[in-house]
Amino acid sequence: MVKIAPSILSANLMHMHDEIQSIDNNGSEYIHIDVMDGHYVDNLTFGANMVKSIRPMTRKVLDVHLMITPVKKYIDEYIKAGSDIISFHPEADNNSKDVIKQIKSANLKAGIAVHPRVSINEITEFLDLIDMVIVMTVVPGFGGQKFMLSEINKITELANIRKQRNLNYEIEVDGGINSETAQICKDANADVLVAGSYIFSGGKENYKKMIDSLR
Repeated sequence: MVKIAPSILSANLMHMHDEIQSIDNNGSEYIHIDVMDGHYVDNLTFGANMVKSIRPMTRKVLDVHLMITPVKKYIDEYIKAGSDIISFHPEADNNSKDVIKQIKSANLKAGIAVHPRVSINEITEFLDLIDMVIVMTVVPGFGGQKFMLSEINKITELANIRKQRNLNYEIEVDGGINSETAQICKDANADVLVAGSYIFSGGKENYKKMIDSLR
């Protein structure tokens, strides 16, 4: 069954502990933390301190998506903060294989994220090294964007490569996920769905209903 990773970018930051407890108790497998530095993308969001703050609140997998440049310089901060999975955009640094090695040497899972302008051919060299690929179905930077159907082929392509090469990475989809687009992603063999505004906009009393509707 597909895993659900609520994105705290859309949570009520004034009540983060309650928000984390609510999504933890209502069926999420991962908690997705979007880190933006104002350089790789224009927006500025969380840093390692947010990961560190959330870590004691839950035993769920902290799925950290770094939208920063450079990457290697800051990896240790996210390792020490308590991340379980750290994903980054390979084009954001010249040391991508070193970054992957650094993450995995700390016994964490390493992932790469695929910007809509990046093709799967450009990241195939990393696929036998990593544990997750995030397919971005919006342009990274802001929540609440419309799902880009053009990116579905990347999910299918990654699933085919995984089967052909007997690899084990998870395929995560991030951007514009709702009950309708979730089905499209599942049909293409996605394993993990990131959803922010779809889950959090309905209020805590509806979190379980919204999470279950994505399965």
